[in-house]
Amino acid sequence: MKIFIGAALAALLWVAPLRAEVSEIRFAQQFSMGYLQFNVMSHQKLLEKHAAALGVPDLKVSFRVFNGPDNMNDALLAKAVDVVSGGVPGLVTLWAKTAGTAQEVRGISAMGRSPILLNTRDPKVKSIKDLGPGNKIALPAVKVAIQAIILEMAAAREWGDKNYDKLDELTMSLSPPDTTTGLLTGGASFDSGFTIPPYQNQQLKNPAVHTILDSTELLGDATTTVCWTSKAFHDENPKVYQALVLALKEASEIVMKNPRLAVTYYLEDVKSKMTIDEVTEIISDPRFSYEVTPRKTKFYADFMHRVGKIKRTPASWKDMYFAEIHDLNGG
Repeated sequence: MKIFIGAALAALLWVAPLRAEVSEIRFAQQFSMGYLQFNVMSHQKLLEKHAAALGVPDLKVSFRVFNGPDNMNDALLAKAVDVVSGGVPGLVTLWAKTAGTAQEVRGISAMGRSPILLNTRDPKVKSIKDLGPGNKIALPAVKVAIQAIILEMAAAREWGDKNYDKLDELTMSLSPPDTTTGLLTGGASFDSGFTIPPYQNQQLKNPAVHTILDSTELLGDATTTVCWTSKAFHDENPKVYQALVLALKEASEIVMKNPRLAVTYYLEDVKSKMTIDEVTEIISDPRFSYEVTPRKTKFYADFMHRVGKIKRTPASWKDMYFAEIHDLNGG
């Protein structure tokens, strides 16, 4: 009897050990100035600082660079990376695909807003209406990159939703650095490029190159870059995730208050030959902003659902993001 009581008491007192949170967080990012928060976080070890304060010491942080959202999303679903960053359509696509499943993905926060320019060397092309079979547009990923979606939005505005993909056949996948080299030197298999800052700005230094589409004409003050992760990572690592949100907020404040410092970190990381003054001048454009509050991200989802690129659309922007930022005045 005593043995039974002792065993029962031991069972009542036994508590399963808490599952340890990850010791490393792996980020995926693309070629862009749209993720300056990551550069600040890396150099100032903001994530490690906040994680340690929350009881997760010695957190390792690593970054990998990808071209286009498809490879990053594949890596996230395969658990090869933990946090993915990219254009808003990358999040929209994966959220719509995984919502309610074991692989569910949602947004962490916005990262920034910037103009995205479609540039060309063809002197006859003054707008997208002039593009034809003789033209070829290089962009990061055909049909899925934010540039591809913006091009489809522009086509839908010009020729109606039924013709949203009218210009898709002119596109090809190529990294922003390679696209820029091709546009600057000429003689490439393409004559137009839809890239990102600062590459688009470098292209325009060649007088043979001019802009035929500016994303802000379509999107206004809409967010262009965001970051996202899996629900599993969010749920299994509450302290690390909280530290991540705090680090993103702090990094965003640093970028906006001291853009020159953020640019210094960026140039060091990408090994660019551009000067601090050149890049600081680019992001001083009021069309640039670095903040965690999503702006008009549901706008992308509504368009993509309307033309059949995704099978569901969120009732609210909050459906696509984890609750930690639901107190923000997003969209």
